[in-house]
Amino acid sequence: MAQVELVDVCKRFGATEVVHDANLRIDDNEFIVLVGPSGCGKSTILRMIAGLETISDGEIKINGRKVNDVMPKDRDVAMVFQNYALYPHMSVFENMAFSLRMAKLGKDEIHRKVNKAADILELTPYLQRKPAALSGGQRQRVAMGRAIVRSPSVFLFDEPLSNLDAQLRTQMRMELKKMHLKMQTTTIYVTHDQIEAMTLADRIVILKDGKVQQVGTPVEVYEQPDNRFVAGFIGNPPINMLPAVVGRGSEGDEISFCGLTFPVSLPAGCKDQDQVLAGIRPDSIKRDGALAALPEQWLIDGKVVVAEIVGSQSLLEFTMGDASIIAELEGRVAAAPGQTMKLGLNLENLLLFDPETEQAIR
Repeated sequence: MAQVELVDVCKRFGATEVVHDANLRIDDNEFIVLVGPSGCGKSTILRMIAGLETISDGEIKINGRKVNDVMPKDRDVAMVFQNYALYPHMSVFENMAFSLRMAKLGKDEIHRKVNKAADILELTPYLQRKPAALSGGQRQRVAMGRAIVRSPSVFLFDEPLSNLDAQLRTQMRMELKKMHLKMQTTTIYVTHDQIEAMTLADRIVILKDGKVQQVGTPVEVYEQPDNRFVAGFIGNPPINMLPAVVGRGSEGDEISFCGLTFPVSLPAGCKDQDQVLAGIRPDSIKRDGALAALPEQWLIDGKVVVAEIVGSQSLLEFTMGDASIIAELEGRVAAAPGQTMKLGLNLENLLLFDPETEQAIR
C-alpha cells in the first residue's frame, strides 16, 4: 500500500515541455485514472512514476520517499502495458512466475503467489496453456497476474484494454474493478477512453497539452467541470455548447440563445448582458412524461434531424433556431426527419463558461 505524490513535476524533450508543473496526491488504495487526448502527457507521467522516464524538474514521492533517482526495480511498483509482452514459449504459470524466479524466491512461495493471483483473475484452469491458446482478454489477465504476484505497493496500467474489442473491454473493466476491490492496492490507470475513466476511477485527472485541467470524482467532473475543455471531453454524447447572453430581466435572471429567452437562476459570477457559452448536457433534455416536472418556459419545439435508437435510450439530433442540438432521451424514440417534437430543457443543470478564458462561471 502506498501514497504517491507529484510535486511541480515537469518533463522536457529538448526545448519542448510535454508535462507542465504537474501536482497530484494519490491516496493509499485509491484508483486514479489519468485521461486525456493523445499527446496530453498522461503516459509520460505514468512512465516517470515507474522510473522508465527521467523527470526534468520537481519531485515524485512514494510513501513519502523521494524516488527521482531510484531505479525502477526498487520503487515497489508494477506496470501493465498496452502490449501484453508475454513469453510465447512459456505457459501461463511460467509467465506469471518469471519475475519471482528472477528474485530467487523458493518453489513453494512461487506456487503460492501464482496460484493466489490466478484465483483472483480466474486463470486457474489455464495455468498450463501457452499464450497462443488464450483469448485476448485471458492474455491481458495473465499480464495483470504477472504484476499481481509481485505484491507491489502501486499498480500502473498504461491503456491495458485498448487492444480489445468493445464487448471484451466492458468485461475487463469489471474485472479490473473487482481486482482492485479484492487487493486494495493503490492504482494509477492511463486511458484516452472517458468511459473507462468514468466507470473505474475513484478520482479522474484530466489532462490537456501536458497540463492538469481538473482533478475530481467522476460525478464532480461531469456536473461541475472547471472549464470548457473538461465539459466537452467528459460525457458521451458530448455536451451541447451554445453562444448565449445572460441578463437581469424585470422578472429575474434570464438567458437567451438560439433566438429564445429562458428564465434561470444565474451564478454570482454573471453580469448583466454578459456574453457566455451555455453548456447543456444531452441527458438534460426531456420528453413526454418528464416535461411535467419542468417549467412551461423551458419547453421548446425541436425539429428532428435524425433519431438513433440505442437499446433502451435514443439519441436525437434536432434544430432549435440555427443551432443543432443532441439529446439523450429515455425510451425508444421513433421520430422521422423533419418532425416537430415537444422537448424540455432542464436548465437547473445549465453550465456557463467565459467565451474568452473558457473557464467555468460560478
